[in-house]
Amino acid sequence: MSRTRNKFSPEIRDRAVRMVGEHRADYGSEWEAMSSIAVKIGCTAETLRRWCREEASRRAGPAALAADEKARIKALEREVKELRRANEILRKASAYFAMAELDRRER
Repeated sequence: MSRTRNKFSPEIRDRAVRMVGEHRADYGSEWEAMSSIAVKIGCTAETLRRWCREEASRRAGPAALAADEKARIKALEREVKELRRANEILRKASAYFAMAELDRRER
């Protein structure tokens, strides 16, 4: 069983992630920025990409998602309630006009 050692300190990781964010506009894509910065740091571009993704998920966090999801759910529930009300109105109107049409044909 091989053990890998953590060669980069948290400060270097944070600095590399920050550099990607700051210099993203200087490159054609985020991957190009990561590749260039990874060479300067001494790690692989994939490692830096993973660090950036971890930092992004850490920043978003469950609290941010929870608040966003709660607002989304509330809006969707409001929309469902409104649509059910509209469907009920249409159902009743359809039945009313169907009965009116039947009454008219009999005369």
